[in-house]
Amino acid sequence: MKTFPSKLHAKLETRKKDKALRRLSEKKGLIDFSSNDYLGFASSKTIFDKAHWLLIEMGVAQNGATGSRLLSGNHQLYTNTEAILAKFHNTDAALIFNSGYDANIGFFSSVPQRGDLIFYDELIHASIRDGIQMSHAKAYKFKHNDLESLRLQVERNRNSKDNHQAIYIVTESVFSMDGDSPDLKRFVEFCNDHNCYLVVDEAHATGVFGEQGVGLLQKLGIEHKVFARINTFGKALGCHGAVVLGSEDLKSYLVNFARSFIYTSGLPPHSLATIQSAYRELQSTTEIQKLQNSIKFFNQEIERLNLASKFIPSNSAIHCCIIAGNKTVKKVARQIQEKGFDVKPILSPTISKGEERLRICLHSFNSNKEISEVLQLLATFVSNL
Repeated sequence: MKTFPSKLHAKLETRKKDKALRRLSEKKGLIDFSSNDYLGFASSKTIFDKAHWLLIEMGVAQNGATGSRLLSGNHQLYTNTEAILAKFHNTDAALIFNSGYDANIGFFSSVPQRGDLIFYDELIHASIRDGIQMSHAKAYKFKHNDLESLRLQVERNRNSKDNHQAIYIVTESVFSMDGDSPDLKRFVEFCNDHNCYLVVDEAHATGVFGEQGVGLLQKLGIEHKVFARINTFGKALGCHGAVVLGSEDLKSYLVNFARSFIYTSGLPPHSLATIQSAYRELQSTTEIQKLQNSIKFFNQEIERLNLASKFIPSNSAIHCCIIAGNKTVKKVARQIQEKGFDVKPILSPTISKGEERLRICLHSFNSNKEISEVLQLLATFVSNL
């Protein structure tokens, strides 16, 4: 009996040859410039304790959901939490999924129908791409944040004679690998003018933008002009799960047709209690302003150190320094890590060849001193390439 299929072995060997083989590693006690824990909520004892006491107050002593939400897993905490999320995000209804990946798979595989069209930003997240591939609708990509490219695609591919054809425009409020944002107000105007449904992933905007971290769409006051929002809890909220925000009809549709919602066990009560506690913490925390201060200081420092030309412009918590070549960017990352800073390289094929980069994530707990030191190291190592 063969121990491992030869085709799979060949693919692993190719990754090794390209210096792109992924490996799991544990935290090494370095200063965090790589995680998505933008507000430090993942390690917040306050949130941990509040979640614990919420379960005690509700008399919940249960480790698991016991089944899918349509069978036995829809406990009271789900109802309470979704009501809190709908109110906080100023929407009619909220539906919690087990993860951002599940939410995007469930939404995009079930909502667009055969004969419909999907137009998506070329840098959209892999989970959205996977969901789109499972859909029966035709899909076309447009150039990153480029409304003219989108307009040309829509005009070229829509069927003007089909009154029942739905057109979905898909983008992110903050892109996870570039840290930049589209002109969301213009996207809303485009969708209004062309009778399209706008879907926006707010994974990296929730907890970062707007009063109390409501996200970029609410900060701009255009949340009611968007068909659906996908918000995740594994970034600034520091916990687990995701939510699709929209109308009551959309929620009912997903409950009935989203397979990643229907055919999986629900989240355990502790996860829901943690989500509730994290959202309550958002409403009083000073960490959002600290994060914004860090972002502002970071951008000032890359200007001072003449590094701005190497970075993709960003006002988010994500900042990317382009260093082409897997081998080269891994070398620079390793040199910075050896000085005590956790900065991760992003390699091809995760991103396109020639676009390899250092991805630096900022947090409310990163001091100005730490930011200056890590950027000074980067400036030194890049100049030595």
